[in-house]
Amino acid sequence: MKHISYIMCIGIACWLTGCSQEEGSQETPEPDSNVMRFQVMHPSQKHDRNIRATETAFEENDRVGLFITEENEPLQVSGNYVNNALLTYNGTQWIPERTIYWNDGTYDIYAYYPRVSPLSSVDEAPFSVSLDQSIVQTDSELGGYEASDFLWASSKHQKASNTAVSLQFKHCMSKLFIRLIKGEDYEGELPDDAEVYVHNTVPTATIDVSAGIVTKDMYGKEATLKAKPEGNHNYAAIIVPQRISNRKPLLEVVMKGVSYLVESTFQFKPGIQHTVSIVISKNPEQVKIDIGGEIEDWEQE
Repeated sequence: MKHISYIMCIGIACWLTGCSQEEGSQETPEPDSNVMRFQVMHPSQKHDRNIRATETAFEENDRVGLFITEENEPLQVSGNYVNNALLTYNGTQWIPERTIYWNDGTYDIYAYYPRVSPLSSVDEAPFSVSLDQSIVQTDSELGGYEASDFLWASSKHQKASNTAVSLQFKHCMSKLFIRLIKGEDYEGELPDDAEVYVHNTVPTATIDVSAGIVTKDMYGKEATLKAKPEGNHNYAAIIVPQRISNRKPLLEVVMKGVSYLVESTFQFKPGIQHTVSIVISKNPEQVKIDIGGEIEDWEQE
């Protein structure tokens, strides 16, 4: 009897082990190849392919707009396989508002950030950079700078797969990075509460969502942008790509009740960070500007 009991115990133990393994496999199922998943990468990730998702410049609750067409079909504002679907970042993954399924075909995928809804056009989608980019981001609203930084990505010829679709974003706007430098004759230290303005640029544009191309609004009026302070006497502004051919007031620094104005021509290139240094002199009439290098697909400061 003892021998029979021993065998029964082994049988029961094996049965229990089998049940445990089966339950475990149910808890971690293989990815459904019919469900579309997306690997969304910020432009800064071009410089570090090993960066973890939680270390990207995207933040929790960021929202991306997604279009999907059948391969080689033109992108339209409606009537596509997927129309301006919402993808939201939960801090680890990008989750669609509704599950998107593969079909038997091949697809072209387009994504942009920040998402706009409703979107009136995909050929000439209207977009404006914020006039006050010093407005700070909150839990529910993008800051003026963040809302101005239009990003775009595409992935062509995609078929059903267990692998997530890779969406490598790029900057479409131009960035101006401004450094304030104390001149030799400037008395005291530069204040931390200076305000920097960018004059005489057009803040409105249209965007071709199928190509990620930004075009300055040809009927847009020039305006003044307030740059975002980034600490250590550095400032940044997102600007619609455009050329300022005629020498006119471009940058203004206001500190301690004094205005320092700089005139210049300039070409703001798409996807490029332009760096300028402004040397603050004792005499506001003698302020100098030094135009430095250009950085492609800059990392978010």
